[in-house]
Amino acid sequence: MSSTLAVPATGRAPLPSARLPLGGLLALAAVVFTGVVTEILPAGLLPQMSADLGISDSQVGALVAVYAIATAVTAIPLTALTRALPRRTLLVSLVLGFALVNAVTALAPSYAVILVARVIGGMLAGLLWAMAAGYAMRMVAPERAGRALSIAMVGTPLAFAFGLPIATALGSALGWREAFGAMAVLSLGLALWAALALPSFPGERAGERPSLLAVLRMPGLAIVLAATGAFVLAHNVAYTYIAPLTRESGLSAHLDVALLVFGVLAVGGVLTAGALVDRHLRGMVVIAAILLGVAMLAIGLWGGNPVVVFLAIGLWGFAYGGAPTLFQSAPARIAGSSADVAQSMVVATWNGSIAIGAFLGGVALDAAGVWLLPWLTITLLALAAGLALSSRAAFARVH
Repeated sequence: MSSTLAVPATGRAPLPSARLPLGGLLALAAVVFTGVVTEILPAGLLPQMSADLGISDSQVGALVAVYAIATAVTAIPLTALTRALPRRTLLVSLVLGFALVNAVTALAPSYAVILVARVIGGMLAGLLWAMAAGYAMRMVAPERAGRALSIAMVGTPLAFAFGLPIATALGSALGWREAFGAMAVLSLGLALWAALALPSFPGERAGERPSLLAVLRMPGLAIVLAATGAFVLAHNVAYTYIAPLTRESGLSAHLDVALLVFGVLAVGGVLTAGALVDRHLRGMVVIAAILLGVAMLAIGLWGGNPVVVFLAIGLWGFAYGGAPTLFQSAPARIAGSSADVAQSMVVATWNGSIAIGAFLGGVALDAAGVWLLPWLTITLLALAAGLALSSRAAFARVH
């Protein structure tokens, strides 16, 4: 148990810390980092896996898709089924599950076994994403909840900026199986760290658990989910096709550098959101939509200028980096003790929007060409901002 948390006389749960319990929050960030790298690792190891298993590139790509789909489909029911379980025990079990999934992948004799492992991994991830935000916010006093969440969520941009390139380099040097094996070993170490660093929170009591429909009907939650869906849709309509978006400027030949800048500035976006979200949540959501819209406007108008496009990608990363903090803070405030259930709805919305965004962007690309993508993105961002401004209950500040 974290030494910064006091245990009340009832022994049921630690009191929120007046200070940030960095040990526990960094453990959560490391767990999030591992979960994201596990999800996207096949994309970085595509050539090696394809050649060794004798499968097509699209089949390797499907390993990422089925993981995301499993997360979207199972997050809500699995979170509902596990509401009564002690939170630390469940979270540590999920990390051990990641270790097992990665180990099975490393040792799998066939593509079919890997596919099953990936489905299970996606199910574990859905529970993890539903839990992580609420866990971080329960560790501190309400006025520090957003900052705590931003520290826990920094694992996501770090995974994209550094985790995937490092794991990919390891796979190229030693082999794709060794890369998954390393992730399994890392997950085991993280399970121990989480068990030692995280406070123990009880699950919800049977008489205190509102139904899923009752949670969804909480004032403002439906608006939060709609705004989340619009924002994530907007991002993925463009991000999925960032290579063709940057082709005219010539940056597609140096996309690795551009994506590194995206990831580094996304970390800055997370930290900025964490510093401001507790008092300016609604404003931060609107500002994030505006900044991402400005980036898309620049690409739409000056897509052939490499300097403009490079700067736009950096602004894009900064704007999007804080999105997980912003859109996960809101439902946690609304739902209170049922925050994990509300977060599971965000997880389902988020992952579903990733898939729909990729599909919608592909339809637009085929129908009209790459020029349409920035303008479609701007339209969706305007919808997200409008939804955020439409409801005081959805993105209320901490009092």
